Amino acid sequence: MSKTQAGLILFAHGSRVEAANEGVRAAARDVARLGSFRHVGAAFLEFGRPDLAGAAEALVRAGVNRIVVIPYFLTLGLHMERDLPKLIADIQGTHAGVEVRVAPPLEGHPGLVTVLLERANAALSG
Repeated sequence: MSKTQAGLILFAHGSRVEAANEGVRAAARDVARLGSFRHVGAAFLEFGRPDLAGAAEALVRAGVNRIVVIPYFLTLGLHMERDLPKLIADIQGTHAGVEVRVAPPLEGHPGLVTVLLERANAALSG
């Protein structure tokens, strides 16, 4: 039996503004640097590269057999309910034997309130 190797993909909408896409890539690099996951990438639904299938392909080529997709979305909207399940099914169809799980969006996480309050306080004091 082969060893389980997990990887993460931060999955964002994507933007025509490349600096916004680079912000997601920077977050993925920070997750890789600060976390315990060796393989972390970014992926985009639209306008950015790689797309989710391309990011998954890169992880599989690196030896990953478990992928966690972390939506870089605040809420459970249309893209999360309609588009993401289809993309995940396509990946699983292409890469038999690779487990793909999806984390919930950021909404509802207690750390989000802390970040919002920090941003508000910074705006007031700056």
